[in-house]
Amino acid sequence: MTIAEVVPSLLSGLEVPGADNTLDLPSARRVVLLLVDGLGHHLLREHAEHAPFLSSLAGRDISVGFPSSTATSLASVGTGLLSGEHGIVGYTFAVGDEVLNSLTWSRAGDHHHDLRKTLVPEVVQPHPTLFERAAAAGVAVSSVAPRVHAGSGLTRAVLRGSWYRGAVGFGDLALGAVAAVRQDRSFCYAYHPDLDTIGHFYGPGSEEWLLQLEFVDALAERIAARLPSGAVLVVTADHGMITADDRIDFDTEPVLWEGVRVIAGEPRVRYLHTESDEVLDVWREFLGDRADVLSREEAVAAGWFGPVGPLAVDRIGDVVVAMRKSAVVVRSQAEPVLSKLTGMHGSRTPQELAIPLLVHSAP
Repeated sequence: MTIAEVVPSLLSGLEVPGADNTLDLPSARRVVLLLVDGLGHHLLREHAEHAPFLSSLAGRDISVGFPSSTATSLASVGTGLLSGEHGIVGYTFAVGDEVLNSLTWSRAGDHHHDLRKTLVPEVVQPHPTLFERAAAAGVAVSSVAPRVHAGSGLTRAVLRGSWYRGAVGFGDLALGAVAAVRQDRSFCYAYHPDLDTIGHFYGPGSEEWLLQLEFVDALAERIAARLPSGAVLVVTADHGMITADDRIDFDTEPVLWEGVRVIAGEPRVRYLHTESDEVLDVWREFLGDRADVLSREEAVAAGWFGPVGPLAVDRIGDVVVAMRKSAVVVRSQAEPVLSKLTGMHGSRTPQELAIPLLVHSAP
């Protein structure tokens, strides 16, 4: 069971053609899907006492797919496809001659270089979204998410098709989500980013993170309490998180440079576009048991990306590096802020892949 099945399962109750309730979720004509960035199921279970409302809900584990990264998972939510089909294969990835930062839709390393005109979001991710399909079927589809994300490249690429209500805090996020499902046959996607941000800077499970979890729990409880009768609230996430305390610095390890034309991805998963077949063996020997280092063909054959279409093949890179345990490959010079973060995600550990799928039905 994967994150790509969540929205199709919910839309089946809204009578959207082709929607299939593979997750056996409650059928409802008013639905709020709250996605809490960074709320891994392992973390939620470990710190259940800080989230009494969420922990009280009926739920289960599902997987985000690979890589366990925000843009990739949001694309799976929006399209119902895994990364090998929708092609948003990570935080950064090569599209032709550019390395795209998919969160900022800018050139990697240069957030001021807007690529929305040269890498048109609807072309980079051309599959119709589930929101577009639902709207075409007469469902009132809304998104309530940070105001700064309205019209962004990622929003256009993977979440297009809904009416967008920008939120600036907990209060208008909660009230906006409830208002969005007042009418019959309505679906609202609500997104909260701050638990992930806190985790990146202070670490998952830190005092700061635990207090933020308590706020998130209160947010979900407030939404649930205000839902109209018969509505359903589903809470999920886009990935979990680990604390990174074993750092390999690509920028200061010349042995890792040889034959690497482009390096993309993020510290927990790297894509290497190579000029030499020796890169695979060099990285395997250097990283040892700190990573799974596979050729593109091996990673695809292992099913890491789900079914892989032509859109994603070149973006994956010739070599795929998925870090194990607490190891990361940072770039101290090219990615100075990212390299210093405490909490990381993107790889294939259960702590990163497993997310909760929690359900509340309003009486």
